[in-house]
Amino acid sequence: MRTIKIVTDSTAELTQAIIDHYNITVVPLTIHIDGDDYLDAVDISAEEFLEKMKHSKDLPKSSQPPAGKFKEIYDELGADGSQVLSIHMTGGMSGTVKSAESAASMTDTPVTVIDSRFISHALAFQVLEAAKLAEQGATMEEIVNRLKVIRKNTRLFVVVDTLDNLVKGGRIGKGRAMIGSLLSIKPIASLAGGEYTPVAKARSYKQVVNYLMNEFTTDSKSQRIVAAGIAQANGFQMATPLLSEIEKTGFMDTKVTYTTPVISTHTGPGAIGFMYLLEG
Repeated sequence: MRTIKIVTDSTAELTQAIIDHYNITVVPLTIHIDGDDYLDAVDISAEEFLEKMKHSKDLPKSSQPPAGKFKEIYDELGADGSQVLSIHMTGGMSGTVKSAESAASMTDTPVTVIDSRFISHALAFQVLEAAKLAEQGATMEEIVNRLKVIRKNTRLFVVVDTLDNLVKGGRIGKGRAMIGSLLSIKPIASLAGGEYTPVAKARSYKQVVNYLMNEFTTDSKSQRIVAAGIAQANGFQMATPLLSEIEKTGFMDTKVTYTTPVISTHTGPGAIGFMYLLEG
């Protein structure tokens, strides 16, 4: 029996096969839309949520799992003497890490909480590495040190297709959004340091793909790409050509998924996230 058990949240977008294989515990966040609450990726699918969001007047709201839920999980996982490593989405976008830390202070189970500083596949890079190392018998210190390297070598870019959700979420003003929409601007941001940071503006889907591929190919000249992922919220006009260009480089293992409702709430419909992990 493994002595270190892995916990993460629903924004990691792990497949059920991966969850089952590594016995990972996934704690869902909650989405509130049109007066109803849904457990992220449990009670509502990504496609269903995008359809609801399209017709909703107000921006959906997400909330982190309560500390009590985390404590319940930690108590159960540690009942056999195991330690727990709890790895979560960036604290810059959610209070999930703080909720987990609060629960860790209340349980008798030894729990180490990690702010991944990322979301989606970029969060999954750390979760999978931790799960593999735990399976191999690595110590908590060894795993935590390895995750620091994974974070350093991870790149994540977010591109939105519409500025509506950024306005509703208070990230940009209505005036800037109107100008941006008239110019068909597609803001490109990174999640370096765990925070949404604008890095470029594109005026077409082709320019978006060109920018992302330039980053990808430039980074791959100095370090080999070992993992990549595209998460999209019906953002096929960017995701499909981007995947095609990635495969032209010879990298054929890019994971493509729908974004979870929690992430789609921040980005709006038509958005994509592009993530890759460099060897190191």
